[in-house]
Order: sequence, then structure tokens, then C-alpha cells
Amino acid sequence: MIQESAAPEPEATRRAADVTESVRANRGWWDRNADEYQSEHGTFLGDDRFVWGPEGLDEAEAELLGPAEELKGKAVLEIGAGAAQCARWLAGRGARPVALDLSHRQLQHALRIGGDFPLVCADAGALPFADGSFDLACSAYGALPFVAEPVRVLQEVRRVLRPGGRFVFSVTHPIRWAFPDEPGPEGLTVAASYFDRTPYVEQDEHGRAVYVEHHRTVGDRVRDVVAGGFRLVDLVEPEWPAWNAQEWGGWSPLRGHLIPGTAVFVCERD
Repeated sequence: MIQESAAPEPEATRRAADVTESVRANRGWWDRNADEYQSEHGTFLGDDRFVWGPEGLDEAEAELLGPAEELKGKAVLEIGAGAAQCARWLAGRGARPVALDLSHRQLQHALRIGGDFPLVCADAGALPFADGSFDLACSAYGALPFVAEPVRVLQEVRRVLRPGGRFVFSVTHPIRWAFPDEPGPEGLTVAASYFDRTPYVEQDEHGRAVYVEHHRTVGDRVRDVVAGGFRLVDLVEPEWPAWNAQEWGGWSPLRGHLIPGTAVFVCERD
């Protein structure tokens, strides 16, 4: 019996990656890794919990989309929904969510868990909805960290929001890009330039990207929000809570008590 050799581990590098390569790589990565991701993080995320990041900032307490009692009847678009935990929480508050993700496999996990709301597999840079379809939009680590042209996504979100609509999104805090992606003491020393916007790319033995993440500084993110047609209402940097003892990639209680790991942008469409 001939055994096939395992595929080589991807090479991590920093290089340019355009929109097409980023979309192709990240759709494939999330399709391949959705099962492992949901298995590893599903307990923390819950089936119908709305958390903004690994720190555990909960929308039930933060109310960044507005008071929970005012969500009833609101049409809400969740972008980068994964297994649609946030959309499920919104539905439980009486909202009318739509869960969108680039990854078909992630949405299969949403189907497995269940929920009486639409699931849409699409690119956040080309939202398949009519103008003014939604009252609110949200994205908890969905789309924005992985897209080459964030303004394009923001413009699309603005298009599908009604006037006065709010868009809240969370991303890796830009300062974390200067530190190694390690949860322990080795991750506390600056190892790269905060101002280096070169994308982080994992590529196969043929040089094809299989994962892409794009870095923006805080200033870049603010300018993107404005260029996308939004007004920045708040920038939330969640502190690490005492109850959270978990490690998640480079996030940990050690690092979380010293530097922010997540940035949450609260934006409104005039």
C-alpha cells in the first residue's frame, strides 16, 4: 500500500497580495479550516452569543449596536458570520438578521446549529443586496482583516444601509502587528515595524497564497471609515477581563493586560 505524503506546511512571508488573490486564498483557507475553528472556539463563541473578540466583550453588555430592546424588528446584516452566532443572538432579540460569509463550509456550521434567518455565501466587497436594505450591519473579525481594499467593503456596507444606519466592526488591533503572534512572554517584545503595511501571507510550495491578512494602522482604519462614507462614533479597545483565562492565538491574559488585542470601530451612515 502506497501512502501519500502530507502536504508541506505553508511558508509564512510578507508580500503583496491583491484583491483576487486575497479572496481566493481566504475562501479556501476558511473552507478547509472551518471544522477545526468551530471545534476549537465553538464553546467560547457559543451558539447564540455575540462577542466582539477573544477578550470576550459581549454585545449584551456593550450595546454597540444600540440598546437590546431597540433591536426588535431591525434588519441587520452580519458580515463574516462564520457559524452565525451573532446573527442567532440578534434573532433572539427580535431582529431580522442576514448572515453572510465568504466560506461555504462556515455557513454549513450555521445550518448545523440552526436558525430561522437567511444565510448568504458572498464576497463582502460585492454585497448581493439592494441599496438601503438594512438598518444595521456588524462584523466581528469578519472580512475587514482579510481584504485588500477595505474602503470597497465599507462603501458596499454604506450602500446597503439606510440613512442613519450603524456599522460596527472589530479587527485585530493594529498595534499587535508590531509584536510576535505569541501569547507568552516572547510575544511582548516589538519585532516588526508598526508602519509596515505589507500583507501577511502563507503560501504553498508553488508560491500560491493560501491565507492572507492585511495590516492597517489606526490612522489608516480611521481614514478608511471616512473614505467609505461613514462617521466614526467610537473606537473601543476592550480590556482583558479577569474571568477570561483562555489563550487564543496571540491573545492571552498576559498580553491582554498590557496591550490591546482588538479594536472595535463604531460607525454611522449620515
